[in-house]
Amino acid sequence: MKERVESINTEPRRLLGGFSRRDFFRRLAGGLSLPLLAHRRASGYHASPRSDIFWIRKIPDHPFTGEGGDNHIGIDSLLQLMGDQDLKFYRSSEVTPLSGPEGLIAPDDVVLVKVNAQWKYRGCTNSDLVRGLIRRILDHPDVFTGEVVIIENGQGRGSLNCDTSVYYEGDRSVRANANDESHTFLYLVDRVFRDPRVSAYLLDTIRSRIIGPADHSTDGYRTYEDVSYPCFTTAGGFRVELKEGVWRGDRHTQNLKLINVPVLKHHDTGGSEITASLKHFYGILSMSDGVSHGRHYDLLGQTVGKMVVSVAAPVLNIVDAVWVSHGALTGYPESATFRANQILASQDPVALDYWAAKYVLYPFNSDPRHHSDFPGIDRWLVQARDIINDRGGLLNEEKGIRVEQVTKYENEMRAFASDARTDWPEAVIALSSHELDFLLTSAGGGIPQKILEIRNSGAGNLTWRLEKEGDWFECSPSSGSGAADVMVRVSTPDLEPGIRQGTIRVHAVEASNSPQTVSVRLTIREVARKAPPVFPRSGIR
Repeated sequence: MKERVESINTEPRRLLGGFSRRDFFRRLAGGLSLPLLAHRRASGYHASPRSDIFWIRKIPDHPFTGEGGDNHIGIDSLLQLMGDQDLKFYRSSEVTPLSGPEGLIAPDDVVLVKVNAQWKYRGCTNSDLVRGLIRRILDHPDVFTGEVVIIENGQGRGSLNCDTSVYYEGDRSVRANANDESHTFLYLVDRVFRDPRVSAYLLDTIRSRIIGPADHSTDGYRTYEDVSYPCFTTAGGFRVELKEGVWRGDRHTQNLKLINVPVLKHHDTGGSEITASLKHFYGILSMSDGVSHGRHYDLLGQTVGKMVVSVAAPVLNIVDAVWVSHGALTGYPESATFRANQILASQDPVALDYWAAKYVLYPFNSDPRHHSDFPGIDRWLVQARDIINDRGGLLNEEKGIRVEQVTKYENEMRAFASDARTDWPEAVIALSSHELDFLLTSAGGGIPQKILEIRNSGAGNLTWRLEKEGDWFECSPSSGSGAADVMVRVSTPDLEPGIRQGTIRVHAVEASNSPQTVSVRLTIREVARKAPPVFPRSGIR
């Protein structure tokens, strides 16, 4: 079942170009509003009228599908729900349910997946969820050539192997938040994917090393105002400088994307109260940068808001509510957790945290301190909202971010809810060409081979096979799963000059447009052979 969840509450604000009336006149007095509004109108890239929240429920306990077992029903359903509202996951010139020219992830992006790995058990991000997310990135319809990097700064207590012992009474066992507790974040990198495009980086090791703006080789942290951000070189050789982008030796490029994947849980009493997408940014900045006063907790909202708006705004925040720890920050013991089998996502972290607290965490045990209107939570939501909006909001065409002003008011949110796998579309066969033309000569001239690219521009698994008509060409490989480059090679030894026609049919049981046909045409031109030169006879022998 898919549904539109109407907003329930609230304090209305009249919007002018994405600003409240109050904000509009305050900014106008400061001389900031008109240039900003004019720029956004001229760009042709428009903000979403409200903060969209995408809510997937009833994820099965065993969520994986597909031949390789990496397709996560919850993630796949989320991306489809987003695509239904025109927030496409893939950036591509081809428009499909999941892709479009304003999509989030381009084929050459460096994608940082921020997880919670300061804790283990159900206190860390669900690695099954991360597995499904990475699989989707790698399955980019235009062939992913960038790198996915799982990152975390556990402030000296983090472990991407989910074996931290701090706060676990010396327990050093591996306990991932996954159906199989051995499936840690490093397990995903080293055992599941085993792909040079997937790596991990624990930022704990560089959190105390402060580097300057001209240092593009040392792994460490740069400071910005009273926050800080990491700069490091990935396993794949990309130089990531979080605020500036990817360093290319003489300039920065903006093909750096951040996806924020926190686990939803109780945090403490009297501090932040809960952890969700905003508090999760404390695993990006360094608490060892010399400016820790007030971060816990008086300036929590101001700190994370500044990180989001002035350092790096996630292109997507995904709140992991598969297991929710309602009674313990550590996600342990099991009695302090419950299986909710839900995920929520938004480009507005303020709206997302408000919604997740009120409609997922709070209803379980009606703890008023977990309600988003509780003063301890409301304080940092308001702080984050105000600093983000005061600094111009999040709208960013280059990153695919459609949110301009963030909000904590429900009448400025749109929540779209769906049960997992509801209305999930089938795979779609996408080919580089539907015609292959070969031009050869009887003397052996011409190029006898071409590449046919097979891609999945839809969703789910694409297991394909080729059927050909014509004994004068071969295809290799003739079957496979997922994206592939098929070599079509013509064999000409005994062929006479003339024109020949053949076909290739691409079959895939999962695809809605199966089969797809490619016409193959071969033209062989006769080339007259020159007689050998005749030399006049001479008396020289």
